Amino acid sequence: MAYDLTQFIADCRTTLARDPGPAGREQVRVDLERLLANPEFIREYCGDDVPRGLSVLYEDPKLGFQILAHINDKARKSPPHDHGESWAIYGQATGYTDMIEWEREDDGREPEFAKLKPTKKYRLTPGKAGIYQNGAIHSIDYPDRARFVRVTGTNLDRIDRIRIDLDTGKVEQMTAQRAT
Repeated sequence: MAYDLTQFIADCRTTLARDPGPAGREQVRVDLERLLANPEFIREYCGDDVPRGLSVLYEDPKLGFQILAHINDKARKSPPHDHGESWAIYGQATGYTDMIEWEREDDGREPEFAKLKPTKKYRLTPGKAGIYQNGAIHSIDYPDRARFVRVTGTNLDRIDRIRIDLDTGKVEQMTAQRAT
């Protein structure tokens, strides 16, 4: 039997209850890659017949983590942003997503300004997943019809997060999650 969403949820719950830290999250990343290898899962939750937008596939009532499907029709390039005090794992279902990890060059004393430099660039392709620990600044860039699954430590709409304008360095609070 193929590894499915139900088994992935059970494994996430077991893993994160035992170890909610970086090692547990790494196991969730590995398990997400296993889930993304299941063509039935991709067809059902990320296929051409799935409604476009952001869909919450699961939210754990006790541990708080979420599993979301991002079903995108249009290309998007995000500004550098963080997930606040949460972590996020991105798993590519279709297409690709170019990821850039950023580091602050300033001392962080000015809450409305940040100077960033890229530290790592890579492409997520179908079946691959990448992880960002709490507060990690990153940006994503994907083409039309790219789809991915994201696991977060909590509902990101409930916590403070920032985005940074690369041209001006202006730091802004982020609004609700979205797919495009």
